[in-house]
Amino acid sequence: MVKPIYVAQAAALTVLLTLASGCSKTTGIGGATSDASPETLKANAQFAQELKLDDQQDFEDAKRGFMAKPTGKIVQADGTVLKDFEAYNFLDGKAPDTVNPSLWRHAQLNANIGLYKVTEGVYQLRGFDIANMTLIEGKTGWIVVDPLTARETATAALAFARQNLGNKPVSAVVLTHAHADHFGGVLGVVTPKEVTDRKIPIVASAGFLEEATSENILVGTGMSRRSIYQFGRDLPRSAKGNVDTGLGKDVAYGAIGIIAPNWLIFKPTQPMQLDGVDFVFHNVPGAECPAELTFSIPDKKLYDGAENLSQTMHNLLPVRGAKARDALRWSNYMDQALEQTKDADIYIGSHNWPVWGSANIKKFVTMHRDVYKYTHDQTVRLINAGYTPREIADMVKLPKSLSEFFGVRGYYGDIRHNVKAVYQFYMGAYDGNPANLNPLPPQQSAQHYLELIGGADKAVAAAQTAYDKGDYRWAAELLNHAVFGDPSSKSAKELLAKTYEQMGYVAEAATWRNSYLSAAQELRNGPPAKGVSKAMLMEMLLQTPMDRFLEAMAAGLNGPDAEGKNLKINLVLTDLKETYVLWIENSVLHFKNADAAPDANATLTLTKEIFVKMIAGTAGVKDTLLSDDLKVGGSKIDLVRFFTLIDKAPGNFAIVTK
Repeated sequence: MVKPIYVAQAAALTVLLTLASGCSKTTGIGGATSDASPETLKANAQFAQELKLDDQQDFEDAKRGFMAKPTGKIVQADGTVLKDFEAYNFLDGKAPDTVNPSLWRHAQLNANIGLYKVTEGVYQLRGFDIANMTLIEGKTGWIVVDPLTARETATAALAFARQNLGNKPVSAVVLTHAHADHFGGVLGVVTPKEVTDRKIPIVASAGFLEEATSENILVGTGMSRRSIYQFGRDLPRSAKGNVDTGLGKDVAYGAIGIIAPNWLIFKPTQPMQLDGVDFVFHNVPGAECPAELTFSIPDKKLYDGAENLSQTMHNLLPVRGAKARDALRWSNYMDQALEQTKDADIYIGSHNWPVWGSANIKKFVTMHRDVYKYTHDQTVRLINAGYTPREIADMVKLPKSLSEFFGVRGYYGDIRHNVKAVYQFYMGAYDGNPANLNPLPPQQSAQHYLELIGGADKAVAAAQTAYDKGDYRWAAELLNHAVFGDPSSKSAKELLAKTYEQMGYVAEAATWRNSYLSAAQELRNGPPAKGVSKAMLMEMLLQTPMDRFLEAMAAGLNGPDAEGKNLKINLVLTDLKETYVLWIENSVLHFKNADAAPDANATLTLTKEIFVKMIAGTAGVKDTLLSDDLKVGGSKIDLVRFFTLIDKAPGNFAIVTK
């Protein structure tokens, strides 16, 4: 890894411009994608026989209320395409050999992109991003529910709605939960100044801001890199690439922002009126998201289940990473939702398409309640019988009554991964076997395995035999050792890429398919040249509470390099009229909001915006060295020494190669 380099300019300060950072790029092997193998064809044919793929009810519901479809692309100023509305036009007809037929059906359903009328005064924009934006007509304007991931897509969605429904102002915003695809585009529908000047309600559940900034700022780099796998960001939109994400079409990796809510839902049930519309909000934290709400609009007999209810089994632990989720609490919320929806005729959610009819809604909620309860209870039963996560993942199968219901099939979550999440929730990642208390790192372990096997060539030969039999899991395990133990083995990388492709072609979960196919792409081409940049998060970083930002900065301190260094810095933020004291002690970076310390090595005075850009590595010369808003007192050398101890994490690190 190349360390960040900060330069100082003699008389002026000497502030910190990140000139270089990142990681060495692994060279790929090239090569073309493979076709479906005979074993893959058999597996997908078996799927097609076991499910009623010709059931049309979901297709009727997904198309109901269609008003208009957008065309063209949403493009950033630099030419980056965030959304191509024609990208999934290939999703037509019978499933191709390279896509699980159940996933193909689900991908076709999610490909119903456009503006939809759900009921009088309620509209949804689907396919502008991975999530839905819902518009509810108030007395004076639009109540916007879940303004998508990015400012660009939210702006385009709202403009498209106004083009078809009328140019009304935004009168309120409801943020159902603290995941970025439901709040990141908020600055595309309102500005902080509008919120203040027009007193626009921004509604969210208690703890929203803390959870939103905690997850996305503290571990944002690692999670974002893994999200590229989960969502298939870099895969072609094709029958051999990205066909879906499970929750919707592709994610827009645009400018993510946030606005602090000014109306909080903290009671289990909390009635509230927004722009003349009567809502009943329900606070449901700690299941799908640490901070989440659902709501009813009784006058419209409508219930919005946010992301606790989608047209798929959800994940209890995303493959991109997150805090493990409480399956039992999730199931209990679904039990409560049965009571909350007893008078509802319409169900909508943050993703996918609606459900109409009281009986259909009751069945939908019941199935979700029971899939999480079954997963929880059967995993706990097997934990207490002494089984380990990998064993339990192969043992728990859904009963037929649940597995035949499309709305809880594993298009986004997967039962095998979810049981591991339940295990981790209660028992941690350690499986109780002392051999796994202190295992070797993957590279060292792989080298020993190759020595035992007789080298990478023998591992590849054994894996080829497994591949030909359709035993892809064993082939992948062998080849993973070969690639990590002998990075120069092109034959191991190519066969592993082919193996991952076959695993992707049979995967019902879009998240698994995208991960397998992204891994194959990385083996052939190396890691992406571009990760998820801090610039993408800049609008959010600028709105993030300073304590959260400094926590993330502290987590970037290079502990070994900081050993024996005791440095103290005063940070004076002129626009916030706040002073923080930052100091390194025992290789730990601490901070507190306090008066300037007289014994500090240096004092840095500047605006929050310049400081955030500086630490994020997006500041230019005009922002820093040439800014009148930046001053340095004390030792400029110590100031530079302090900040050079903060690592700038690469957002494009290798995952399947090292």
